[in-house]
Amino acid sequence: MSPLSSSEPCLPVTNQSCQKPLLQRGASGIEVIEIQKLLINWSLYEGAVDAYFGECLEQAVRAFQKRVFLPSSGIVDARTWRSLYTGAPIEMPLLQRGSAGETVVLLQKALQAVGQTAIVVDGSFEQQTDKAVRHFQRQQGLVVDGVVASCTWLALSKASPVAKNPQH
Repeated sequence: MSPLSSSEPCLPVTNQSCQKPLLQRGASGIEVIEIQKLLINWSLYEGAVDAYFGECLEQAVRAFQKRVFLPSSGIVDARTWRSLYTGAPIEMPLLQRGSAGETVVLLQKALQAVGQTAIVVDGSFEQQTDKAVRHFQRQQGLVVDGVVASCTWLALSKASPVAKNPQH
C-alpha cells in the first residue's frame, strides 16, 4: 500500500447541494432519526433512535462538529449534514508554511490535541507548526510534505480525541 499524498483526494467530493432542513434541539421527525443513525455510525451517539432532537443528540452533534472542524453549535446546518454523510471534514483550506489566521489556530489546537504539546497556538504557520505537521504526517503514514491538505485534515479528524456521549 503506498502512502497517501496530499495531492491525492482523500475526502469524498461534497459539492452537491444539501437540501436537508436546519435542525436543532426541540426538532422532531424523520430527519432527526437520520441524524441519530448517522451519529451512531460515527460512534458518537448511544441514545435512543426516537425522532426527537434532545440534549443528548445536541451533545453528540457538538462532538461531531468539533471532530470535523466545524463550529460546535449543536445545530445541524448544510455543512454539518454534508460532513455527517462523509464522516470527514469538508471545505478545509490547504495550509502550509506562511499561512496565517483562524484556520491555522484550529490546526495548531488539533495538533496539540494529538500530542504535539510543544506547539504554540499563535495562528502563524511557521517552523514550529511545520515541524509538528511533518511529525504527525510521519506518524500517520502520510506523505511528509508539511502541507495540510485533505489527507492530513482527515487524519487529524480521526486522531483527535472526542469525548463520547453518555447513554441517555
